[in-house]
Amino acid sequence: MFVHYRTQGFILKKEDRGEADQLFTIYTKDFGKLEILGKAIRKISSKLRSGAELFYLSEIEFIQGKAHKTLTDAIVIEKHKNIRQNLEKLKVAYQIAGVLDELVSGQEKDEKIWELLNEVFEKLKIENSLNPALLQKGGGKLEIIYYYFLWNLLSILGYQIDLYHCLDCQKKLLPGKLYFKPEPGIICEKCAGKVKYKKEISSDVIKILRLFLNKNWNTLSRLKITDVYEKSLKKISENYFSYYKKVG
Repeated sequence: MFVHYRTQGFILKKEDRGEADQLFTIYTKDFGKLEILGKAIRKISSKLRSGAELFYLSEIEFIQGKAHKTLTDAIVIEKHKNIRQNLEKLKVAYQIAGVLDELVSGQEKDEKIWELLNEVFEKLKIENSLNPALLQKGGGKLEIIYYYFLWNLLSILGYQIDLYHCLDCQKKLLPGKLYFKPEPGIICEKCAGKVKYKKEISSDVIKILRLFLNKNWNTLSRLKITDVYEKSLKKISENYFSYYKKVG
């Protein structure tokens, strides 16, 4: 007899399998990241379809077979309609799902990751959760939510950067010329002369990163983040993610 397991989960990814099946990647509250097969779920008559759509938060039930887990029930808790109907928010949701899928492997419960996922999806869902100055035409500033998620996820996974001391000499970082190096970390002007590959980073961008890791969303939501700062955040975040994707 199969044991039935019930939990809540965010549906982060789905892939068609065979004529009517789908393989779901779900981050669950009680089991971490799982891959679960929805048999015949693409058929119109499937009772599972209504609770198993991308970016739904659902209560799911599954059984563990010899080869894979099989979905046996899915009841939607939150459809995140505001996200699914907004292309810019949807883009950020895909970014969040993608980075979690790449960095988190295996079945392991993690309450901090679960809470972070809930937090960022709520931030994405809520209309005007950011300062209107951040929601410029094209909605690109919504990516601040993605950067917030990425830096906090890497911190939870044990890859937090010291944003207060030079990576090389360990002295306290002071306002002035500071640099980001790929290892990664922040280095002072004195140590920068010994490093071939580095990118200048402003003190203001470092302050934004500190706000991310301190989870100071009240202050973040009031900031006007310029295009220059956003480009710097994007480049540094990409380097940070790429480095730990290789060593993780």
